[in-house]
Amino acid sequence: MTFDAIGIAGTGLTAHRKWLDALSDNIANVNTATPAGEAPFREKLVTVQAGTESPGVYVAGVVESQATAKLVYDPEHPYADADGYVQYPNVELGDQMSMLIVAQRGYEANAAVVDRAKSTYEAALQIGRG
Repeated sequence: MTFDAIGIAGTGLTAHRKWLDALSDNIANVNTATPAGEAPFREKLVTVQAGTESPGVYVAGVVESQATAKLVYDPEHPYADADGYVQYPNVELGDQMSMLIVAQRGYEANAAVVDRAKSTYEAALQIGRG
């Protein structure tokens, strides 16, 4: 019998936590205007890969989306360019909220695996003592 379930679920917890962090950052910056001439906030995307040395997954990195910024015509805005456009992030709030739910459920599922594995291991130890 191996005790990999907790370790494997732990890697899933780490990956989902990193995803939740990135989504939170994206949501926090969804309405952040950028001064003309500066790079706007870009959506953060977490990349995950299967472990090669050990079972489970690991966060390979966090990359920024290459989608172009949204331009909103608002000539009165202090960050408007010469043509009256303001740059906003390429982040869609609805998409981020949907992914937030998925990431949260994934985190909860991995936490449940850890709890179940712990209970199973404790029961096996009780049988051995019995």
